[in-house]
Amino acid sequence: MSDADPRTPVIFIHGLWLHATSWSAWSELFEGAGYRTSAPGWPGEPDTVEAARADPGSVADHGIDDVVAHYAKIIKSLPAKPILIGHSFGGMIAQKLLGQDLAAAAVAIDAAQIKGVLPLPLSSLRVTFPVFKNVANRHRAVSLTAEQFRYGFGNAIPEQESDDLYERWAVPSPGKPLFEAAAANFDPHSPAKVDTANELRGPLLLIMGGRDHTVPEAVTRATLKQYRHSAAVTDILEFADRAHSLTIDHGWREVADATLSWLKQQAL
Repeated sequence: MSDADPRTPVIFIHGLWLHATSWSAWSELFEGAGYRTSAPGWPGEPDTVEAARADPGSVADHGIDDVVAHYAKIIKSLPAKPILIGHSFGGMIAQKLLGQDLAAAAVAIDAAQIKGVLPLPLSSLRVTFPVFKNVANRHRAVSLTAEQFRYGFGNAIPEQESDDLYERWAVPSPGKPLFEAAAANFDPHSPAKVDTANELRGPLLLIMGGRDHTVPEAVTRATLKQYRHSAAVTDILEFADRAHSLTIDHGWREVADATLSWLKQQAL
């Protein structure tokens, strides 16, 4: 893609335990809709799922600020502000970059909780237990088992589909962002803080799955309240029967089409 490319850039940002290539179907759809797309991995992330599994240390000890700086550098190399579409922790990263006026708009899908969000559902604690059970995991990369992936991602789809998605996309991810997010409301300088009061930022769409165990809808609704002091466009959309796998499972197209429709409404 050259800098002379007139198409609006779209950057897809994944969250924990999924590889960047999990956005491939979305990228193809958005390219067909006229956008210029990319899905860069997190800092240190190998190019393939297989390589990421073989070298978990490559992503270990990267925190939220590292990831934000990584994507900010990519954005600054573009000829225009991109649209950011993030899932889970990628949704938090997208919100931080939008608050910093580095994006034209952002779509945060089942986004990890930002500073100020208080609900801490028991299901979220169960999903993150493989990381929090050992404080040393703050500086390590941690993998989920297929069973843990089913609870955290695939609880609203057939077990076989969840296991297939696990085999295709699941990778080790750094524990540090989870420790940072957990301490956010006790840290005045938390990297999970987002400039939710920014009046001049681009529009934001929060998408939530009503059956999500990892980021239950209470978290997303509490996130929306954090934006109450900004007059900038902040919308919310719920897929009541969907869980955390909604960007990669058999129903991904419904979520992607809704995202495209919202971007069209924003004239983007």
